[in-house]
Amino acid sequence: MRLFEGTPFDRPPRCERCDQLEEECVCPPPEPERLAPSGQTAKLSKEKRKKGKLVTVIRGLPAIGNDLPALLTQLKNHCGAGGSLSGEELEIQGDQLDRVEAFLKGQGFRVKVSGR
Repeated sequence: MRLFEGTPFDRPPRCERCDQLEEECVCPPPEPERLAPSGQTAKLSKEKRKKGKLVTVIRGLPAIGNDLPALLTQLKNHCGAGGSLSGEELEIQGDQLDRVEAFLKGQGFRVKVSGR
């Protein structure tokens, strides 16, 4: 609800790009700005899951400014393993700590490894 809605002073919001009413605007949503990898730190760790299975977990990369699904696909292909995305955490199946660290450093990310 707007402050002056329903009064003579009411001005409905307009799109900044096409100057149409927001309800009528057909502009595509703005692309989120990509963050430079050199300004981000990925935190790597190994965790044990059910039945003693190891999983390599990557934390610390924000979803805004990164294409996490594309990064996950690249990591899975590089490691030759499965993986998943849960929230802002990337999980790669198995003990892939060294491979993931080398890949992320090659992409320009700063990497911190816990548990070494």
